[in-house]
Amino acid sequence: MSTLQNLLAAHTALSGTAAAHLQRVVAEWQLLADLSFADFLLWVQTADGGFLCVAQSRPTTTATAHPEDMVGAVASASQRPQLERALQDAVLRREDQPRWHRGRSVRREVVPVREPGGGVVAVLGRDTNLAAPRVPSTLEISYLAVATDLCQMIADGTFPTAEGHDEGRSSPRVGDGLVRISTSGRVLYASPNASSAFHRLGWSEELVGADLAAVVREVADDAFEGSEASEHVRGALAGTPSQRAELTGHGATAVLRALPLHPRGVPSGALVLVRDVTDVRRRDRALLSKDATIREIHHRVKNNLQTVAALLRLQARRTPHTEAQEALTESVRRVASIALVHEALAASVDEKVDIDEVLDRVLPMMNDLARPGARVDMRREGRVGVLPAVMATPLVMVVTELVSNALEHGFAERASGSVVIAASRTAAQLEVEVRDDGRGLPETFSLERATGLGLQIVRTLVDSELAGTLRLRPGDEAGTRAVLRVPLEHRGR
Repeated sequence: MSTLQNLLAAHTALSGTAAAHLQRVVAEWQLLADLSFADFLLWVQTADGGFLCVAQSRPTTTATAHPEDMVGAVASASQRPQLERALQDAVLRREDQPRWHRGRSVRREVVPVREPGGGVVAVLGRDTNLAAPRVPSTLEISYLAVATDLCQMIADGTFPTAEGHDEGRSSPRVGDGLVRISTSGRVLYASPNASSAFHRLGWSEELVGADLAAVVREVADDAFEGSEASEHVRGALAGTPSQRAELTGHGATAVLRALPLHPRGVPSGALVLVRDVTDVRRRDRALLSKDATIREIHHRVKNNLQTVAALLRLQARRTPHTEAQEALTESVRRVASIALVHEALAASVDEKVDIDEVLDRVLPMMNDLARPGARVDMRREGRVGVLPAVMATPLVMVVTELVSNALEHGFAERASGSVVIAASRTAAQLEVEVRDDGRGLPETFSLERATGLGLQIVRTLVDSELAGTLRLRPGDEAGTRAVLRVPLEHRGR
């Protein structure tokens, strides 16, 4: 489906600022649809003088007037004369008589969209499904009155503004709770959900008639937080663009969003949307505590492994037997590799590890395994990328074992050479190749029959932990190539 930006670019000659303003209108118009109990369609004029619907919003407070997708629909000026008139005189209009649309009685209205400081750049169609049964109530009357003010502000070019654009994931919606306040700051209407939210925050009296800024300040546990939220409410009365604040009181948490109502430049009070997010914040705190605990565990495991590596290193230095020293040094390197993975996990917030960063820290240690005086150049090509924790330790272990094997056996009789770790990755598979230009594999070599501890560890990890495959074969010209392939499906990549 084409995006709004694509449709505007393909069918209009609107400026960048006009297109950006329409994007802001679309970002805010769910509020308008819910308050109006109506569908909103964004119409722009095309080069041939007709009109194209480039976006659509359906209400969550009533039945839609357009179950079908209207984006891409076209209308001539003769079919929708109200659209043409709205562009010309920038006046909100309603058709005299409802129209039948696919078996539904629909009342059509138009709202010109004025760019701030400029002219009318588009028209909003407000289509109400009259077949949806609704009994007039205080709630409906209040909603429609606020919707009328906001629509007039769109025609004035004063709503929405770039400064007041709200993108918070917890931003309140009409159904969460709505409070209408007068120019003096007194509550004229509070929806049942809004009243419940303030009662949960600790306000026990009737909300209607109260000074909302004072109520907000009184229920807040934190004086600074209450003062900030209170100032947002007073700022909306003074015409400050939409502002968002979080309020905590009596163990409950609510998000408030205050919007000024200044139709035709005349102060008409403000709209305050309220959403009770107590349960959401409780879950957030639980997740943060869990994440912190997991990171602390990784940190302690890393410290313990480093202690083990230090003890093994001391033991290796005190052991007179060369073979025992080499075995202990190998163990130091393996333990240190695992410790580095846990160090990376201790700094991660999502149990994922940048494998390339870990390898860059492990590989310099590998040169210690080369014959003294040997000059072996090690380098990486490509990127392994970020992988989940369940893959990180076995993968780092396998790569370091393959590099260790290349250094130990490939350059036992050579003073120089190179080892390359090349990685490539697709959506389905990771491939890591370790190649060297050493002496190569013996003619009788078989990976399945190899008895070395390093290759036994590699086989076990590849088969049981990574569910991958490993092939060792002679290089194209010299040396050895070890190719590891690991599937990435179902691993949370």
